[in-house]
Amino acid sequence: MDGSLIGLIGAFCTGVAGPLVVAYVKHRLELQKKPGDMVREAIEVSNLITTKIEHIKEEFHADRVWVAQFHNGGHFYPTGKSIAKFSIFYETVKNGTSSIQANFQNIPVNIFSKSINHLLDNDCIEIADLKDEKIATYGLKYVCEEAGDKSVYMFAIKTIDEKFIGTLGIAYTKKKTKLDDEAVNDIINQASSMGGVLMNHLQQK
Repeated sequence: MDGSLIGLIGAFCTGVAGPLVVAYVKHRLELQKKPGDMVREAIEVSNLITTKIEHIKEEFHADRVWVAQFHNGGHFYPTGKSIAKFSIFYETVKNGTSSIQANFQNIPVNIFSKSINHLLDNDCIEIADLKDEKIATYGLKYVCEEAGDKSVYMFAIKTIDEKFIGTLGIAYTKKKTKLDDEAVNDIINQASSMGGVLMNHLQQK
């Protein structure tokens, strides 16, 4: 075989076929690796957030604590624009307290626009007594009373760069509960901590 032809074949194998083989092997390894990594990572984040909300439930003697996250869910016709929704992804309840997680899946954000807009601008909603007409409830009164709540607190979950990615909710169903400023500020800080954890998870590929 002609030496120049052999050299050409060698150059092809080195410069073209070699990188293609490497890319193919890398792709196959990533396909084998990702599912397990995604599951492991999701479980780790779930355990971390669940531990945090259980701690909040115990520390502040709450009956129900949950975390909802915003997400896309379908598209508007005919533009194809994504529909912003939220779902409760994490929840912990005391014995004898009803769960609300199944009732809040894929909820369009416009249904709770008053409360979400307030959280966007003010970081928290404090409803120490749902029966008190003087306390603003931002459209939450009916749904909270349906869940058996007497007092409800909600906190914005934001990232370090102020992206609003979810909400932290705390409910008292046994008796009305007024949280003091120190407690509210503490929970705001804990919500910020959750924002970092959740955003880091969302950015993982």
